[in-house]
Amino acid sequence: MERRLEITPLSQWNLFPEGQPLVIAGPCSAESEIQVMETARRIKTLGVNVFRAGIWKPRTHPNTFEGVGAPGLKWMQRVKNELGMKICTEVACERHVFDCLKYGVDMVWLGARTTANPFLVQEIADALRDVDIPVLVKNPVSPDLDLWIGALERLNQSGIKKIGVIHRGFSTFEKIPYRNSPEWQIAIELRSRYPQLPFFCDPSHMAGSTKYIEEISQRSLDLGLDGLMIETHCDPSCALSDARQQLTPEELGTMLGRLVVRKSDSDSPEYKENIDQLRAKIDVIDESILYTLASRMKISRQIGEYKKKNNIAILQTSRWDSLLEKVIAKGAEYGLSEKFVTTLFNAIHDASVSEQNAILGEQHPEQ
Repeated sequence: MERRLEITPLSQWNLFPEGQPLVIAGPCSAESEIQVMETARRIKTLGVNVFRAGIWKPRTHPNTFEGVGAPGLKWMQRVKNELGMKICTEVACERHVFDCLKYGVDMVWLGARTTANPFLVQEIADALRDVDIPVLVKNPVSPDLDLWIGALERLNQSGIKKIGVIHRGFSTFEKIPYRNSPEWQIAIELRSRYPQLPFFCDPSHMAGSTKYIEEISQRSLDLGLDGLMIETHCDPSCALSDARQQLTPEELGTMLGRLVVRKSDSDSPEYKENIDQLRAKIDVIDESILYTLASRMKISRQIGEYKKKNNIAILQTSRWDSLLEKVIAKGAEYGLSEKFVTTLFNAIHDASVSEQNAILGEQHPEQ
């Protein structure tokens, strides 16, 4: 059962300067004291006040660079003390939390692999109990909204109210330009359920390449997300991890200058009148869609009864493949993408099969 989250507003976190988008920036990994300080100094000149760096790096294979560990927190502490920036890093276990608290880390986040493990999330939540620092939760590796929300609930139950999320995309076997699939509809669903939840996008991990970071960043802002976490390195060419997706501080500054931040609303009477009219039209169309779907489902149930009476299997794959091909072609004529039409009609088909399955399982009165 989904629980209500108690969330401290982002404005009370005392981390970010005024203005949008809110930006968290810094290298994928803290590699040396010189690298950390040089990157932080150059980011600071852009007006960015929250510095990120990976201290512990969860890697797929052993014997690869897994972060410098706790000694890197001393370098982060220098950034805080000498440059006045807020510092944050990823934690994946209880020990990481205690080390971060020891060195005055201002904010922590849970990585995608950690979010997918409720035992680790609970361990971190227990370690952070009654500690008043913000915690951001990246989406799990797989597109599982309940798992994402469950991590937030565990933290909240430990008394952590300064919580937010980071959308970094989901692993996929499909061939796409990005490293991770955006699956924006999942982010939109989470946003609609918890509109007060601070919401960041990590375009670096979603893109996997610097050439896509700006377009993903703009898309996230167009959707109304609060800010960005962007990997930035003083010399990406020699980075020890994820070199392809890290911008230089100067590239970051140029990109931020090009991003357009949309307003959440407008006081213009003309805007309000026009938007209300358009939304009213959508409401009428939505009602028509629901009526049509209900009519279709009624016919599906009738087909189910007829199949039961004649002892016919519910699934008719050749019929469905032919229908799907036709609706994809028809959708293209209306300017609808194949992915959208396929997703929509597969959902309708699944619901129809479930209805017919229920009918098949019903017993006749005489039995």
